[in-house]
Amino acid sequence: MKVVVLGAGTVGSSIAELLCHHRHSVTVVDNDPEKVRRLNERLDVRALTGSASGSSVLFQAGVIGADLCLAMTGEDEVNLVAASIAKGLGTRRSVARVYGPVFRDLSTFDYQRHFNIDRLVSLEHLSAVELARGIRTPGSVAVESLARGELEVQELDVGQRTRAAGTLVRDLGLPKGVRIASIQRNGSVKIAAATDRLEAGDRVTIIGSSGSLDTVKDWFQRKPPPKQRVFVAGGGETGYHVAQILETGRFHVTLLESDPDRCKFLGAHLAHATVVRGNATSRQTLEEERVGSADVFIACTGDDEDNIMAGVEARELGARTIMAIVGRPDYANVVHKLGIDHVVSPRQVVAKQILGYLTTGPVLSQTKLAGGEINVLEIEVLEGVLATEHVLAQLPLPAQCVVAAVIREDYVRVPGADDRLRAGDTVVMLVENRAVTDVLRLFQNGGR
Repeated sequence: MKVVVLGAGTVGSSIAELLCHHRHSVTVVDNDPEKVRRLNERLDVRALTGSASGSSVLFQAGVIGADLCLAMTGEDEVNLVAASIAKGLGTRRSVARVYGPVFRDLSTFDYQRHFNIDRLVSLEHLSAVELARGIRTPGSVAVESLARGELEVQELDVGQRTRAAGTLVRDLGLPKGVRIASIQRNGSVKIAAATDRLEAGDRVTIIGSSGSLDTVKDWFQRKPPPKQRVFVAGGGETGYHVAQILETGRFHVTLLESDPDRCKFLGAHLAHATVVRGNATSRQTLEEERVGSADVFIACTGDDEDNIMAGVEARELGARTIMAIVGRPDYANVVHKLGIDHVVSPRQVVAKQILGYLTTGPVLSQTKLAGGEINVLEIEVLEGVLATEHVLAQLPLPAQCVVAAVIREDYVRVPGADDRLRAGDTVVMLVENRAVTDVLRLFQNGGR
């Protein structure tokens, strides 16, 4: 595929290298002649010097015929304008990297829709989602980043003598807007079908609008399990997003941040997490906050060395599981030897996301879960396709898929059986490998 990368910094150059490795045709634009020279020498790319937001530069870079344009400079505003211009000039998909949370906050303004950009990507939010998935269950369903933060995902264990135990999924009577997405049993994960009978000991993933899941929790468990204690070191954007994702689930989150102004922000924006002012690399502070009793300790201070140091201290104090954000690739072989259980690299996370955008037809993105057996598909609903001709209950959808969310204009929701898709909608679906072809046939012109 033909890809244009705007920005040759740490993120942009690593993405360009990854795309070259996968044999895509890559053009890179940066306003620093030295970075452009080094890229042309090191990689099999076409690197140009110029402003990423200049229409003439974008034209020269070939965005008109590009399959994907990735605006990855260090300036949010430049990325928004550049991705928007690229889309206007004719690139098939455009993606903009943003740091400021205001650009992803739909309660203030929908920047993505206004600028006609296919996706806003935050390295910090993607890293937080990856950390949260590691805390929940490896291979767990994660649709938060696709559903623009408006859906909540929770995992519940089916208890003995509960309403759910021994009941078919279709007979549960779940309220509209709540959906069972997957069932984990005996170490394997599968898409939940209407004819599946839930058993005590199953772990189910349920999806719904924020707050709607509270009404059905006691259907699955007689009493809530004890909350795990999660300690997050660093209240920057990554730490904030981790706390935000986890605080509504079965976790008690404590966030440690040294900056007093940031502590005020965190306290005002996190409803359930405990915010503590202190230095995450200080052993005395960690001892005072009883980090040794934590089930999970996450180091995401913004500095690799500080994260490693804090993780080692937490391990020595007795924290059960240690996780850390580490960006430098040359640290990869060291951190596990120091007792850090799970490492997340923002560059690797965004690279995985970018590869998911290299799709054809109506598929906007594709991510694999559960050991590669389940696909999270983001699908654009086109005019005149079979998927728009009936309500969901009457569509010939295979049992091995579930419609997790529908994004329509400026809102996201879990659809009911009597809902009907429209051209212009974006659908988030969970599909097992064997059913992907049958599902996509419904969204392709001439798919009958």
